[in-house]
Amino acid sequence: MSRLTICPGSFDPVTYGHLDIIQRGAKIFDHVIVAVFNNQSKSPLFTVEERIHLLEESTKDLPNVTIDASEGLLVEYAKKKNAHAILRGLRAVSDFEYEMQITSMNRKLEENIETFFMMTNNQHSFLSSSIVKEVAKYEADVSDLVPPIVEQALKEKYR
Repeated sequence: MSRLTICPGSFDPVTYGHLDIIQRGAKIFDHVIVAVFNNQSKSPLFTVEERIHLLEESTKDLPNVTIDASEGLLVEYAKKKNAHAILRGLRAVSDFEYEMQITSMNRKLEENIETFFMMTNNQHSFLSSSIVKEVAKYEADVSDLVPPIVEQALKEKYR
């Protein structure tokens, strides 16, 4: 059986924190599907198609990583893809409480799918897509927070 995991998120936009988790996950699992989900509680800057493109370009050097998109419940998507694992990144203790609630619900909905938490690299522990967008909006340098293609896309959005 292939060790397939789903790495879900809104990725609006993808940051070096996200890529840290994706790259490290790609070393552990045989295949990682990075799944772009639309978070209804957020107003995205980038369309799903744009986020997919930015992720594809940012992960093109990882042969066992594919990018996809989905709506609805994560566990239903994971079942459809025959994945037995979900990979989630944690930045701080505050993330854990929220993620634990989601994981508990996912476990209730589908007990055969395990969730793995991975702590992000300390240099990215403060980083979120929301912070990146806020900083980029005021034309501050985000080159050490996001890949060059994302930096360019942010400049174009806020131009």
